[in-house]
Amino acid sequence: MKTNFRKLIATVLVLLAVACFGTMTAFAAGEDTAEPTAATTAAETETESTNDHNTSMSVGLIAAALATGLAGIGGGIAVAAGAPAAIAANSENPKTFGKSLIFVALGESIALYGLVISIMILSRLV
Repeated sequence: MKTNFRKLIATVLVLLAVACFGTMTAFAAGEDTAEPTAATTAAETETESTNDHNTSMSVGLIAAALATGLAGIGGGIAVAAGAPAAIAANSENPKTFGKSLIFVALGESIALYGLVISIMILSRLV
């Protein structure tokens, strides 16, 4: 039981780190830090801004995909580890239903958190 709990905690921490990294990447990619100089022509500025937009869009889409995919995989692993233990504990002692429900809900909330982060990333890109 302790090893399942440790795996669950490790999975949760790794997924939170991945989701935070995806959020920071999307926000960093969305910032405009370079301003065009007076010596550039209008065509060069348009080409550079198109390339910058495509690069930031690509990084943002990859970040959203990683946040959703890894959070879904981690949530599945967490539920796969927590649900059988919760069912076993509930069959031995019905009073542990509330505690076991919390552990299963924590695993499912990781996947939802990844989905929310990817929606935030995608809304920032548009």
